[in-house]
Amino acid sequence: MSVNSTGTGSAPCRFAHYFVICGIDTETGLEPDELAALYQWLEAERQGKDPEAAAPGENFDQSPLKRTFKSKVLAHYPENVEWNPFDQDAVNMLCMPKGLSFRTQRDSREPQFHSYLITREDGSRTYGFVHTFYEEVTSPQICAAMQTLHQMHRAEHASNGTNPSSSSSSSSSSSSMDSLASSLDEGDSSSSSAPSPSAAGGGPSYDSSRDTLYVSKALCLVTPMPFMHACRRFLAQMHRAVTAQQPPPLPLESYVHNVLYEVPLPPPGRSLKFHAVYEPIVCQRPGLAELPLADFPLGEAFQLLGVENLVQLFTCVLLEMQILLYSQDYQRLMVVAEGITTLLFPFQWQHVYVPILPASLLHFLDAPVPYLMGLQSKEGTDRSKLELPQEANLCFVDVDNHTIELPEDFPQLPNKPEFIRELTDVLLRFGLSPEGSNAPITLTATAPTTTTATTTSSTTSSRSRTSGSPSAGLKGSVLRELVDDGRNGNLGREDMAVLELLQGSPTLDRLQALAKRTGVTVDRLEAIRRGVRDGQADGETGGGGGGAGGKRSAEDEQELRSGQLNVQLREVFAGRFATMFADYEAFVIQSAPDLESWLTNREQMHNFDKASFLSDQPEPYLPFLSHFIETQMFATFIDNKIMSQWEEKEPMLRVFDGRIEKARLFNVRAPSLRSSTYQRCTILEESAQAIEQRLMKIDHTAIHPHLLDMKIGQGKYQQGFFPKLQADVLASGPTNNKWSNRTATSQRRQDRHRHHNEHLGLDNDLKEKYMQEARSLGKNLRQPKLSDLSPAVIAQTNWKFVEGLLKECRLKTKRMLVEKMGREAVELGHGEANITGLEENTLIASLCDLLERIWSHGLQVKQGKSALWSHLLHYQAREEKQSLLTDSPGSNSPERRKSDAGLGLSTLRVSVIQDMRHIQSMSEIKTDVGRARAWIRLSLEKKLLSQHLKQLLSNQALTKKLYKRYAFLRCEEEKEQFLFHLLSLNAVDYFCFTNVFTTIMIPYRAVIIPIKKLSNAMTTSNPWVCVAGELGDSGVMQIPKNVLEMTFDSAFRPHTHITALFKCQNLGKLTTVQLGHDNSGLLAKWLVDCVMVRNEITGHTYKFPCGRWLGKGVDDGSLERVLIGELQVPTSDEEAGRGSRTPPMQRSPSQPRRISITSLSGRASKPTSAQIQEGIGESVNNIIKHFHKPEKERGSLTLLLCGENGLVGSLEQFFHHGFKTARLFQKSIFIWDFVEKAVEYMESADQMGDMQETAEPLGLTCETFCRYANAINNSPRSIGKDGKFQLLVCLGARDRLLPEWLPLLVECPVITRMYEETAMLRDRTTVNALIGVLQTLHDFAITLETSLVKGFDL
Repeated sequence: MSVNSTGTGSAPCRFAHYFVICGIDTETGLEPDELAALYQWLEAERQGKDPEAAAPGENFDQSPLKRTFKSKVLAHYPENVEWNPFDQDAVNMLCMPKGLSFRTQRDSREPQFHSYLITREDGSRTYGFVHTFYEEVTSPQICAAMQTLHQMHRAEHASNGTNPSSSSSSSSSSSSMDSLASSLDEGDSSSSSAPSPSAAGGGPSYDSSRDTLYVSKALCLVTPMPFMHACRRFLAQMHRAVTAQQPPPLPLESYVHNVLYEVPLPPPGRSLKFHAVYEPIVCQRPGLAELPLADFPLGEAFQLLGVENLVQLFTCVLLEMQILLYSQDYQRLMVVAEGITTLLFPFQWQHVYVPILPASLLHFLDAPVPYLMGLQSKEGTDRSKLELPQEANLCFVDVDNHTIELPEDFPQLPNKPEFIRELTDVLLRFGLSPEGSNAPITLTATAPTTTTATTTSSTTSSRSRTSGSPSAGLKGSVLRELVDDGRNGNLGREDMAVLELLQGSPTLDRLQALAKRTGVTVDRLEAIRRGVRDGQADGETGGGGGGAGGKRSAEDEQELRSGQLNVQLREVFAGRFATMFADYEAFVIQSAPDLESWLTNREQMHNFDKASFLSDQPEPYLPFLSHFIETQMFATFIDNKIMSQWEEKEPMLRVFDGRIEKARLFNVRAPSLRSSTYQRCTILEESAQAIEQRLMKIDHTAIHPHLLDMKIGQGKYQQGFFPKLQADVLASGPTNNKWSNRTATSQRRQDRHRHHNEHLGLDNDLKEKYMQEARSLGKNLRQPKLSDLSPAVIAQTNWKFVEGLLKECRLKTKRMLVEKMGREAVELGHGEANITGLEENTLIASLCDLLERIWSHGLQVKQGKSALWSHLLHYQAREEKQSLLTDSPGSNSPERRKSDAGLGLSTLRVSVIQDMRHIQSMSEIKTDVGRARAWIRLSLEKKLLSQHLKQLLSNQALTKKLYKRYAFLRCEEEKEQFLFHLLSLNAVDYFCFTNVFTTIMIPYRAVIIPIKKLSNAMTTSNPWVCVAGELGDSGVMQIPKNVLEMTFDSAFRPHTHITALFKCQNLGKLTTVQLGHDNSGLLAKWLVDCVMVRNEITGHTYKFPCGRWLGKGVDDGSLERVLIGELQVPTSDEEAGRGSRTPPMQRSPSQPRRISITSLSGRASKPTSAQIQEGIGESVNNIIKHFHKPEKERGSLTLLLCGENGLVGSLEQFFHHGFKTARLFQKSIFIWDFVEKAVEYMESADQMGDMQETAEPLGLTCETFCRYANAINNSPRSIGKDGKFQLLVCLGARDRLLPEWLPLLVECPVITRMYEETAMLRDRTTVNALIGVLQTLHDFAITLETSLVKGFDL
């Protein structure tokens, strides 16, 4: 049908787009709900039954009054709007999500109100507001059909001899999702007003001869903006017009035509009054600098959940988890969903958003993507029976019971206690409890009381009117409108004259006096007069007049308070974001020259400097912010910011940037200031006043409803029945409307602007395509289409899920690799680090979440909260059963990894089940979701994730049993690609298990390997070992002498070694091993090659090279050594070809270097003075870099002090340069010998008084140097001369004394005897340069590992 272009051309500026009536089609009669039938088909398929065998259609188990029947859109006006095409299926489904429901005169038939929204694929939204009421069924055919159905229902139960309630419950219990199928039960929260007699078969009965049958009907307004209060009042008045005893003042068509074509959208920052059947309705729209329109009552959302729960839910939404709202009441679902998304400003929810999920769309709960959905619950449904497809990342909100189930391990919102306190203060100011309650909300605070409250809420009808007759009420309301319009200058001369006549009429005065004497009050007239007087007084004082007649009605007052509460709560949330992201612009990376190139390369670009941003934040904010800046909503926000260079700013971004700019002017925040002090919102009063001012002075009044050019005799008034409206008068609007002309002008201006853009080079269609792709990057799923629900469409949707999951996996693994490799490049000396440990942890957590979503896609039967762990348990059970049957120990085919070190360490068995057992033995993890995440982290750290999952999925019979045919895990090609993407993560080293589970007990295996001559390997002493890591040490462990083992290498050469297995709390990455013996027995000298230590869970093997003797009278006389470790590269063939890997850590100084320093006959070439200076500079530089990293990511300082190329080693080389190493009586001389002689000289000189001549500070320094050296010599530990020198350097660095000690040693005469002329220590310039370098360490607090300073007392 062609529609008048004027009527539709102004649609973007119209208050409402459609008026819709849904209900029963008497011509087609009672039809079973097709959607319920489709649902049965889906359920049968989900349970693995033949979908065709599950006959859709009648369900005789259930009473006909409880069944769903097909509703239809009976009429909608106009036929179509160009800007918003009418989607009949979706509107019908959302107006009556449960289909038609029937009642008898015994049942409660209170009207209900709910709202809904439809999100189109481009993200734009249309709102629907629905008033559902019950209308008497007059069609004899429908009554007869209902009677027949009731007889069949009773006959069915008589033949079965079963109680219907028990049979229906048993049939539904077989399905995990049946409890979700609320479409089969009305489930109204309102209980029956009178007890309903049971029929023979149970359930509500119906007898056409004595019962009156009622059926639900819905009136709906479809609008472009969420003016909920206005639409609710308009629809309630429309319903009141048909239930009142007197017909409405004008035909209903006049009011529908008026609201569709003659009521404009209020301009931003203005208020508008339009007229419904009985009373005027005021709505207002926020200004351009204010928060966007949100008319759903936030106070109600806070009352339903309580502040604490709502803040937790808000955090889950910010982190884009799966959110499921659950309530019997559709409007509650809508209020909570819209309330929460409103609070996200300036961010917007980017994923699936269905606040009311019809029963036919339950398969959408299977979506492996973030979603925010609302599900209607049956009355009396137990949450424990509600089996949801996936719960690992689900936030379940039971709205009616004020409870919320949160996902595991999610970070808390920064400053949460202070934030909750501020929200509580706002609620208390409005008289609301912060704990929440189910009671209907009345906002108290300072609302003035009014004389007559005329309320029209969802459940009120004409019965709640207090005035005597509709005509009396009408006259009063007409007078009040006249007053309002007079004050706003909207009245013509004649109307004004009428008002003046009424106001000054002595006749009326006499009538009123008479009425008072007879006990009748004319409150309304008094109110009008008071209103007019107040208005005049306001006018005289410049008050500006009142919007609704000076004194507002209670309902207007309630609406005003609700609006003020809404805006104040939203301002508190907006203020938090403005504080947290005050400097976000500084971290936006603007890298593209123009929009086209930016859109083309969008996927490859970094748009936000996350690492720098996080490093600028206070420590307590980091857990939350590191997760939040990875979300799609944050990415879209940053994209909008970048695109605002080339096109108009997105409205929310414009408001947010304006606020930040304003805050900056008032409060200059130094960018380096990392304060976590809570800042309260300062503009609460100001924002509430703006709302009140718009209501006090109405800016615009729409044209009054008026008689239309209608056919006489049609649409005759019949009380209690909504008439059939005349379609021809509602098909199009007037052509001479001033605001429709205004719209046309603005439309022409937009067209010109668009054409101009088209000529600028980038083809507009192409640009739009790019824009859509750029905006949807990272999103997996468009909005579910509510209209077409054929199995083919469902299959296509699932295919989109599969593609989306694969794309997400590719992007996530790529990001993890790029970030990690970037960091490794830094450690190798290239570029700057762009990933922090916190950020890495966030990426791994999001990988765990992705794997859970993949494993929960297309599940046949839900078992436990973690789909992945459930699959692993099934696999474990099958494999263990198999191994029992075959009775062979190796039947569960563990892959064997070769011995990591080759030497001394037995092979570590590696298998999926072995790793599962490790996780199962961890008592710290209490839930399946936690176990699954731990298993993923362990597999990733062992570089076995892809291999393990491949092994798991190789059991195809199990996969087929657990998953439907459309599941991701049964799409062979995608599954292969997915495993390949995970395999790429083997290129880098992760410690994501070791670093997270820091309190668990871990078994370690230590092997001490002597040098390969058998005689050197034997010792009669009692050896001991102490292993230390970043998280602590094992303590000293005595090793029994009888554990000496002998192994043979590939050439059958024997090797002896000592093995010790010990269990202790997780040590983290291993750093040092202390090794020693007690020097007892005949063979008390021991030449040790190295110590190997392996973490028996993660398989990480560390080698601690030694290459020195332990024993008195040999080497430097040490009985214990501190060895520095390095992580070994696995030697299995498969992993040898992994390509890139993490650079090795520092390790103990190797044997050849030690010999070159400490013995005469060092064969290795000695380093030059330039090389030595470079080495010292490098070692100091590494220590400084260490302290510039975030504290949690610094790693071990011991490695930088004592490891290869560490500070001790480089200073050793410096002291060894030019050292006279002539052997005296075949005894090696060590640097410690020089230190001892220097101390001896200083002490003797001090006694002789020579030192008193030196400057006082130097004397003090001398004293401290001698004290430290003597304390080291007197220590009970036998650490040898090299060990003593190492300890002196470490203590000197810790206590900032090294630069002070060097001049002492240079001045000491001993130097001439022990050093050659050319020695670096005798060159003043070189020594001064060294002092300067060492002084740079004074800025840092160096702490030493206990393994270094144990037993040493100053």
